Amino acid sequence: MSGGAGRSEAHDDGPDGPHGGPGGPHEQSDGPHQGPGGPHNGDGGTHEGSSGTHDGDGTHGGDGDRGAHPGPDPAPAPRPPRRIPLPRASVEDSGLPLPDLALPAPLRLEHPVLKSLLGAWALAACSAEETAAVEEHLGACGACADEARRLREAVGLLQRPESLDLDPGLRTRVLEGCLDRRPPLIPVPGWAASYDAETARLDALLQDFGDAEWHAPVRLRWFRGAGGTSRRTTVAGVIAHLLAVDGLVAVALGLDDPLAAEKPVATPAERTEAFWEASHFPPTRSLRGPWREQTHAVVRAVSFTGGGGAGTLPVSYGDFELPLRDALVDRAFECWVHAEDIAEAVDYPYTPPAPGHLHGMIDLAARMLPGALAERRRAGLAGPGHSRHLVTAGQPGRSLRLEIEGSGGGEWLIPLDSPGAVGSADHEVAHVALDDVEFCKLAAGHVSPEEAAAGQLGDREAIRDVLFAAASLSRM
Repeated sequence: MSGGAGRSEAHDDGPDGPHGGPGGPHEQSDGPHQGPGGPHNGDGGTHEGSSGTHDGDGTHGGDGDRGAHPGPDPAPAPRPPRRIPLPRASVEDSGLPLPDLALPAPLRLEHPVLKSLLGAWALAACSAEETAAVEEHLGACGACADEARRLREAVGLLQRPESLDLDPGLRTRVLEGCLDRRPPLIPVPGWAASYDAETARLDALLQDFGDAEWHAPVRLRWFRGAGGTSRRTTVAGVIAHLLAVDGLVAVALGLDDPLAAEKPVATPAERTEAFWEASHFPPTRSLRGPWREQTHAVVRAVSFTGGGGAGTLPVSYGDFELPLRDALVDRAFECWVHAEDIAEAVDYPYTPPAPGHLHGMIDLAARMLPGALAERRRAGLAGPGHSRHLVTAGQPGRSLRLEIEGSGGGEWLIPLDSPGAVGSADHEVAHVALDDVEFCKLAAGHVSPEEAAAGQLGDREAIRDVLFAAASLSRM
């Protein structure tokens, strides 16, 4: 397929010649020319295409082993080694003078111009030079400084950064605003508000509980005699206990008793044991509905009968009675205490009641202390005191000042010699100081009298008797 020397017919002619070159079939050149098929050397080198080689003497080989390069390829020229540049020397270390940095001259603007820039300055839209000029002017012009402050406050209202979480006090403010504009037709009495709030808080804690949480073990603790005692149950068992004991208030209000098959009047412990024993299976989440319905019914009933002397309606606890207003505070206190027991069992935080509600609970415990102290004396569990003297009802006698610190605290004078005596600062023989939550834990039987962190001053026997009497207020 090859012709004469120096001619090749194996390639199609291009528009300018046989190889697309301007000067003929093999135009000589002074350097290599890289074509589409391989290297093409004008001094008789090789032209490698897809089918073979083309030598400068006219030989066109079809195979790779015909017309090959007569000698080995020349070795590539060695490349010079790369050098890592040395670190540059700092101008401070060279001993040479530092370059003179010429700062731009501050802007000198007239007062009207600076005043017109205050809005842009408040929005941080001025250049650095304008900002410096405006701020220098604000230090000397009081009127512009006042205007700048007002503009900055307005910008803060427009671009106020706020968390995406709702304010915890938003619900309270909304309800207060609604009640201020339109008070309820039948309001809840103030002495029932703590019971309403604590039952709602406990119900909110229970709403997301699964089966595992409802059967989590809980230990009920209270103080009896000279020491503490406890009873093991579950979260559902605690709700059953609250349902049974709240039934005492329901019975007094004429509502249905959850223990209708049992004797209608009994102590809280007896009612709880009877309720547990009547259940064929361990208590479950099914008790939440009846308990919550009963609390709503109690709050509705006291709201409808809250006027007049409804708060003095007696509520029997079996071996003692409380007026309705005190019974609901007592039930609110127990609901909070057992809610903390439940929260501790499922490892969930739980906060104390609102300060006003906490103060009402402490006040009830302080008013019950003289009777509890007299009961312990009759049982031989409290000493008569070295200087004890009997006083008639309504007369001042030896007293202990009970100081409760905290948002729900206050001061109470506790008569020591008779439940009917009146506490008197003139007859004060001892002083005890306790934190509000710590005192409530003592009254709930969750803290022993010996471990109560109390500041004590005065008659040691009177202090011990009052602390033990406070612990004896607890019950199952």
